[in-house]
Amino acid sequence: MTNKLHFQYCQKLVVFSTDMNEVLLCKRAGEADLDEVFSFPGGKMETTDESLIAGMQREKNEEIGVAAKIKLYPQFSTNLLYKKKDGNTVVLPHYLAIFKSGEIHINEEYSEYCWVKIQNLRSFEPKVSNIPDTVVTLLKLLPLVQEADYVEL
Repeated sequence: MTNKLHFQYCQKLVVFSTDMNEVLLCKRAGEADLDEVFSFPGGKMETTDESLIAGMQREKNEEIGVAAKIKLYPQFSTNLLYKKKDGNTVVLPHYLAIFKSGEIHINEEYSEYCWVKIQNLRSFEPKVSNIPDTVVTLLKLLPLVQEADYVEL
């Protein structure tokens, strides 16, 4: 019997600069669906991840480096459904994160990274189309979030 459930859960970190004026975007390298397109860092949960936060910690470390410190608001995500070219369906929860310190070191999944001013996101290309609206949605959370609500990754 063929398994018709091709499903992946892929958490994305929407990392804002400390002053909240820019967002971190990384250009995918060698990916079938989004090659050479800027997206948010993050990736698929693995069966070895002990929790959602542990999965985000692992992905953050793999994709932008251990030295990059961020604070994450894990209580809310804005979610998208994406159908990949290979037939898999991906649920993409996007989480608010703020860069705290350190250096960014991207892995081989990306060819480059950049900080893009929020006011320039609509015209910035090439990017995943949902980026500007996702940023606007997550920025609406800021008045509701207390410092104690963040988790450091």
